[in-house]
Amino acid sequence: MSTIIYPSPIFGPVHSRRLGISLGINLLPADGKICTFDCIYCECGYNAQRHTSSPHPPRALVAEKLEEKLKEMKANSYAPDVLTFAGNGEPTSHPHFYEIIQDTISLRNIYCPTAKISVLSNSTFIHRPKVHEALRMVDNNILKLDTINTEWIKKVDRPTAPSYNVKKIIENMKAFKGKLIIQTMFLKGYNDQGENITNTSETFVKPWLEAVEAIAPKEVMIYTIERETPASHLRKASHEELDAICERVKSLGIACQASY
Repeated sequence: MSTIIYPSPIFGPVHSRRLGISLGINLLPADGKICTFDCIYCECGYNAQRHTSSPHPPRALVAEKLEEKLKEMKANSYAPDVLTFAGNGEPTSHPHFYEIIQDTISLRNIYCPTAKISVLSNSTFIHRPKVHEALRMVDNNILKLDTINTEWIKKVDRPTAPSYNVKKIIENMKAFKGKLIIQTMFLKGYNDQGENITNTSETFVKPWLEAVEAIAPKEVMIYTIERETPASHLRKASHEELDAICERVKSLGIACQASY
């Protein structure tokens, strides 16, 4: 198994399948992972294997390092398409997430005004007023909803809080009133316990589509595994499967893109 831990607080730029030239902003420590999910497909590995007691990087350091990198990129006439909050866990867990979003918007406006700001979140903190407000300020509020099947979520996404409730997540997504992008992982295979976790069948897709229609996001991004995963018996969903699901989303009048 070869999983990834990202530098902090800035990494890249990298080429994103979905977002273009992306400069990463990692609000988690550089020596481990802090996440409210423990996904069996996470490219950063399992939480227990990446345990850290290091703190989140301070707000001032994030702004300082981001400005340094943006100055460097501008001097080299190399502008990012997007500034992406991602990395070693859940970015909205940072205690100063709201303020960091404000700082990032200000720096973006100075150094790369055409760049979008994206946040990749697993949706677990979107009920918090400050997190909700911050996510409404960014261009791409990208929220995870892999399925509405509770048993699958326990086996694959593996929320760390017993109180996790996907129905509440869906209601909190509706509160964005369309200012969000739903991101969904489709995959095939088995978890470490030998349980089938394929979620490309009608049993999973139909209720997920109903939830997507009820949430009414501005866009849906569907994707499949690309890098090595901590669970060793996972397989990609096929191009044909992703394309078929994508067309069903579009038939609801919602934009959709698939990444293979």
